[in-house]
Amino acid sequence: MLPLEGALGPLLPEHPEELVIGIVLFLIIWFVAWKVVVPRFEEMYAERTEEIQGGIEKAEAAQAEADAARDEYRAQLATARDEAARVREDAKAQGAAIIADMRQQAIEESSRLLSNAKAQIDAERATAVTQLRAEVGGLAITLAGRIIGESLDDDARAARTVDRFIADLETQPAGRA
Repeated sequence: MLPLEGALGPLLPEHPEELVIGIVLFLIIWFVAWKVVVPRFEEMYAERTEEIQGGIEKAEAAQAEADAARDEYRAQLATARDEAARVREDAKAQGAAIIADMRQQAIEESSRLLSNAKAQIDAERATAVTQLRAEVGGLAITLAGRIIGESLDDDARAARTVDRFIADLETQPAGRA
């Protein structure tokens, strides 16, 4: 074992040259670290800071761009909704105009059909009256000839007789006939 009486302790070397060499070497290492290692660390730190700051700025720019795109989308959507509402209103107005036009056409068509039907009825009535005059006239002449007992073949006299008979029928009130 080492004797404790002459020893300087575990921190102090036995030879003072070792202490001087240790201090000099420490200063050299410290100078090299201060001149070479620390600037490189500072440079790496600055680069990393710039990358992180650039990433944050890019993210903020992307967020701002996304917000602008969202606002533009919302504006376009609102415009599209307004346009759709306007188109619906135009379609309703056009539908109402078409319905009104179709009603007017239906009224005109029904009036035309009604006037055609009246004209056709009047024509058929005139034809029926003419046919009835001829038949009633013929029957009246035959009946008058039987009653009188002589033939009424004279066409002019028969026509006058038939016309007088029909005129008398027309002048009589409807309830009395």
